[in-house]
Amino acid sequence: AGSLDSMGPQPVASAASTNPLLTKLVAAVKATNLVDTLNSQPAITVFAPADPAFAALGDAKFNELAKNPSQLAPILQYHVLPKRYDAKGLAAAGGSVTSLDTAGGPLKIEGSGDNMTVNGAKILCGNIPTKNATVFVIDKVLTPGTNKS
Repeated sequence: AGSLDSMGPQPVASAASTNPLLTKLVAAVKATNLVDTLNSQPAITVFAPADPAFAALGDAKFNELAKNPSQLAPILQYHVLPKRYDAKGLAAAGGSVTSLDTAGGPLKIEGSGDNMTVNGAKILCGNIPTKNATVFVIDKVLTPGTNKS
């Protein structure tokens, strides 16, 4: 079994596959062929929904998305920032950051320290370093377009 400590030396998609909280996310990334994309990015921030966040979608919805990579890919890309932030950097980014899914509009970061949210989703565990990313485990799957004006 993996742990947060074992994530450090590996690129982010490989690292996530060692984490027992992220099995659904890893399955989704594999279904959309985003493993290499995520592993090859030089410095990114990943909001990683924990398995219960995907469970809240329901198995039917999850399986439907997994079979439709063109629908699932932008949702996953919306969870990735093209810049590497730690928690302080996220808080300092001024509340609004842009993801790899630029069409999805900005992500809203609120709070600081141990009480941060992204689009209202609680950050359960943050500042997890991997070789090429900082990972923040969150309690909801984020929806592109939430903050579009």
